[in-house]
Amino acid sequence: MSKYAPREWAPDEKPMLPGSPSTPAHPTPLRFAYLFVGILITITGGLGNALVSVNLINLQGVLGAYSTETAWLPAAYVMANASMNLLLVKFRQQFGLRLFTEIFLVLYALVTFAHLFVNDLGSAIAVRAAHGMLAAAVSPLGLYYVLQAFKKEWRLRGVALALGCAQLALPLAYIFSNDLLQIAEWRGLYIFELGLALVSLGAVLLLKLPPGDRFQAFRPMDFVTFALFAPGMALLCAAISFGRVLWWFEQPWIGVALAGAIFLLAAAFCVEHNRANPLLNVRWFASSNILRLALSMLLVRIVLSEQSVGAVGFLRAVGLDNDQLQTLYLIVLCATVAGIVVSALTVNVNHLMAPQVISLLIMALGAWIDAHATNQIRPEQMYLSQSLLAFGGTLFLGPLVISLIGTVIANPANLISFSVLFGLTQNLGSLLGSALVGSFQVVREKFHSSIIAEHLSSLDPLVASRIQAGAAAVGQLVADPAARTRQGVASLAASATREANILAYNDVFLVLAILAATSAAWIFVHAVWLHVFPAPKAVPAPPPPGAPPPPEPVTD
Repeated sequence: MSKYAPREWAPDEKPMLPGSPSTPAHPTPLRFAYLFVGILITITGGLGNALVSVNLINLQGVLGAYSTETAWLPAAYVMANASMNLLLVKFRQQFGLRLFTEIFLVLYALVTFAHLFVNDLGSAIAVRAAHGMLAAAVSPLGLYYVLQAFKKEWRLRGVALALGCAQLALPLAYIFSNDLLQIAEWRGLYIFELGLALVSLGAVLLLKLPPGDRFQAFRPMDFVTFALFAPGMALLCAAISFGRVLWWFEQPWIGVALAGAIFLLAAAFCVEHNRANPLLNVRWFASSNILRLALSMLLVRIVLSEQSVGAVGFLRAVGLDNDQLQTLYLIVLCATVAGIVVSALTVNVNHLMAPQVISLLIMALGAWIDAHATNQIRPEQMYLSQSLLAFGGTLFLGPLVISLIGTVIANPANLISFSVLFGLTQNLGSLLGSALVGSFQVVREKFHSSIIAEHLSSLDPLVASRIQAGAAAVGQLVADPAARTRQGVASLAASATREANILAYNDVFLVLAILAATSAAWIFVHAVWLHVFPAPKAVPAPPPPGAPPPPEPVTD
């Protein structure tokens, strides 16, 4: 029998989606092995970018670059990562999951090894871009391995578990990165990541995924769409990344990049709209249900940017660094694990909106608690609020993505569209959240600074006493009375700027709390509406005129 002959799968073994592995019954020890390898690969795929993002300040000195230049490192990663699923899904479908796994994990390890030879900013950006492309290939492998650990009736719990494990990368990066920097400076980060990549590679070579179906997937027009979509997404990511850093209206190239992104993406969607077998299903994207789910994921990514931008930015504004955030993120890690466990145990395909509403309300409470911060706040006072955000964010993601997966199982042709949508809402949503939150904080800081400055007058006895206290603090170092007074004024100005930043971060936290609460109310009202007015069952649309029949599967 030819290895390309069609194969009939048993009901419990049939691959869930085209390009995914089959799911045969495994003995219990083997299920635990698959679970361990899946968690390892999931963490490996996300930790590399988290380590770089957390330690951008340390990499400035190593690469001899300004902060505006090192911002290209996470931007290049997302620029390359955002559009790769267009081709990677079809690669798995046509060439098989086993070949896909081994090729891309080897390449991932090689690119991680190349980080050790980076000595300048240009080469670092190129390596980060390559890393982003390969990370898009590694991420789904963790999900496939985790699903092998669960029986059919528990498989949705595996989806929630795998998605939750992907959220562990950021707290782990804060916990371990300082120790890694002490071992071998910045190369310590990449040595650790290389070790994880090699361990993951050895694990998948030792424990292979079961075979799945293969199809003749690629078509010539796919590469035309990719040639338009990929540079369009790259330009969009660059504009969003640097809008806050260089400011939106100060650099003409940001506007040019946005215009180019709109043109290229519109051209890609026009090409796909008129294809009989599109790579991206534009009509599926434009459906009200998918738009609602995509907007929900995007809003949650913006709310969760409080952890990566808001809380960290606030604590750095009061003079703390990564060394002093380790305990905070250890507690955040525990809350994330708790969220993973609760999400996996409680997920129910018939009740997917209730955990979304609950998790958004939990996140709103955490952000509201932070909105009352003062200059006396330290990590200890943010343990509860950040734990609530981490727990709620992990609890939210599983049910929402499972509701999306249901639409893909009903029509597997939308698998690529789903993969692209999920990747964009996570990566682009993270960039957009950082940009919007950071920009709003800057605007509010300028507002509060102007208000504070209006009330600072040297005729005010309190202001005069603060200036004198600042001058007295440098009295033993500066002999000139005028210079001491200038130092006192500078000290007061620094305190005013710090207070303006704190007030601005409070505004950020309050807006995020309102956004989370509003999103919860929106989902709740939508659930009530569906309960009162159930949506009619969709009738499958006939294939477009001239569309070829679906391809026959072949096995690995």
